[in-house]
Amino acid sequence: MGISSALNLGSLTPGVCTSSSRPASPYEGQLVYETDTDMLAIYNGTAWRYIAATTPTQGTVLQVVNATYSTQLGSSSSTPADTGLTATITPKSSSSKILVNVCQNGCYKNNLNAENRMALRLLRDSTVLSNFSGGLFLYTGTAINLGAAISTTYLDSPATASAVTYKTQYWNPNNTNGVNVQTDSAVSMITLMELAG
Repeated sequence: MGISSALNLGSLTPGVCTSSSRPASPYEGQLVYETDTDMLAIYNGTAWRYIAATTPTQGTVLQVVNATYSTQLGSSSSTPADTGLTATITPKSSSSKILVNVCQNGCYKNNLNAENRMALRLLRDSTVLSNFSGGLFLYTGTAINLGAAISTTYLDSPATASAVTYKTQYWNPNNTNGVNVQTDSAVSMITLMELAG
């Protein structure tokens, strides 16, 4: 066996690919350069990991995750409940920020109580990040109200390279009659953008 074969010198040459076209069956220690992220990634035997010294320019978009949900849900409780709108992202670096854009659609209150109102909030896993509607429909009498889409944008710093899940929740703070989300199958949307820190 020659010296070149023994050292497997060919494996020391980084491959060129994108973050979505890495080798399907990598070997431990394999190194690639990603043209879309401008980063070096190395396979540690179980997962790809980025080399911190090659982090891209601050603010560069590293990845985008989008999800939708359109099943109508209703509640009259003052206990927050999931709207069904959720998305998960695995940051490429613990220094990254996640820009969260939410469009909560089909927001509605029924006509049975003048004190009905809707509250909405954004969470990362079990951590509340933002209460983005605390009194939707309040003081509108007993008429039915359809608020259509309620949107929010939040810049988060999860400080992890592990998967994180973002979701929204809704409830009726007055604990009276019903409020809905995704009324008549309206489509709610959430978009997660990882930005280099």
